[in-house]
Amino acid sequence: MLTTDLPYRPCVGSLVVNRDGLVFIGHRADGPEEPEGPGSWWQMPQGGIDEGEDPETAACRELYEETNISSIRLIAESRDWFTYDLPPDLVGKAWKGRYRGQTQKWYAFAFEGEDAEIDIETPGGGHHKAEFNAWKWARLEDLTELVVPFKRDVYARIVAEFADKLK
Repeated sequence: MLTTDLPYRPCVGSLVVNRDGLVFIGHRADGPEEPEGPGSWWQMPQGGIDEGEDPETAACRELYEETNISSIRLIAESRDWFTYDLPPDLVGKAWKGRYRGQTQKWYAFAFEGEDAEIDIETPGGGHHKAEFNAWKWARLEDLTELVVPFKRDVYARIVAEFADKLK
């Protein structure tokens, strides 16, 4: 099967900004068996959309399941879906070989809680292993350089689309 014959995995992502204008970013805790390969990069919370699930609901669920964050207010939704392809060496391995990459709807949320709410070791939902092994607040303009190279174009587009809405 050719790479182009595979579909994109439908996903959502959450850009969470605190009161200081900084964005939540987590350091991947992936091992070599994980869909996108061993993690050694930072990324914003993201994940798959369940069958029949509304994308905004999925974004809130994934955010909670990965970070325990629930004290949020929606700021904006991306106009379009952003798509990226996996590197060739991961196609056929990631997500059981069913997808060539992801197509993502992104949401910007204001974090209205306190940092103590964030728990990446035992996040909400109780059925997922930790996605992240560290987290921090980062400047919006630094996000693109912190993420794995194959996601940089998507992150640049997210930053460009949400920058004015976060001021």
